[in-house]
Amino acid sequence: MPEERFPLPAINPSKVPKRFYRQQVDYETPEPVGTLIVDTHEFFLYLVQENGKATRYGVGLGRAGFEWSGRAKIARKAAWPKWTPPDEMIKRQPELEKWSWRNGGMPPGLENPLGARALYIYQDNKDTLYRLHGTAEYWSIGKAVSSGCVRLMNQDIIDLYGRVPVGSPIVVL
Repeated sequence: MPEERFPLPAINPSKVPKRFYRQQVDYETPEPVGTLIVDTHEFFLYLVQENGKATRYGVGLGRAGFEWSGRAKIARKAAWPKWTPPDEMIKRQPELEKWSWRNGGMPPGLENPLGARALYIYQDNKDTLYRLHGTAEYWSIGKAVSSGCVRLMNQDIIDLYGRVPVGSPIVVL
């Protein structure tokens, strides 16, 4: 994606199992059109569409001890966001203090852990500190490796970002 603010290099498709490629699928659910559903057992995110269809994306998820589930909303979106690790993460990894909110965060770019786009998950009008976001580590799709966020390939989060308005419901199973 050379037209991006920070041009995205092509991915090596052999490093991502084909089942995690973005695709239209049949998907029956009682959830309304526009709902995001994260299936943490199968490593998929579904964007519910009309007529029993969904766009399915492969995702990377939180490793053991960092999982989250529930119902919430997408309260904010950002293109090429700044990253500020939560204080709990800094306690585990003190070297991240240089990117704390106190120090202004990590500027956007290809090295930023949030990638090309971020969708911010809020529950009861409170930031959960969990995000749907891009990652340059596309080989992590289909694995439990993050600190709780839902990772998508940068190309996929750009697609999802364009389809999902602020206020969209999200269900993490």
